[in-house]
Amino acid sequence: MATQQSKEHHVGEWASLRHTSPEIAEAIFEVANYDEKLAEEIWRQQGNDDVLFRAFDKTDADVLTWDDVVVERKNV
Repeated sequence: MATQQSKEHHVGEWASLRHTSPEIAEAIFEVANYDEKLAEEIWRQQGNDDVLFRAFDKTDADVLTWDDVVVERKNV
């Protein structure tokens, strides 16, 4: 569920443009404290454990994507 902050930062659109699951995008912005420049840097680095833990906590899905790269829950 998108928070007000994520709506204000257009996280869903941001995720779509980057071929990234919304859960991962939301987690990136949480870790970045909604700083868009920092969020972009975290996204570029790919694989931040804190982001992945938060993202999988937001869903029951076993697979998410980060820039078209498949991330499996079992590998986190």
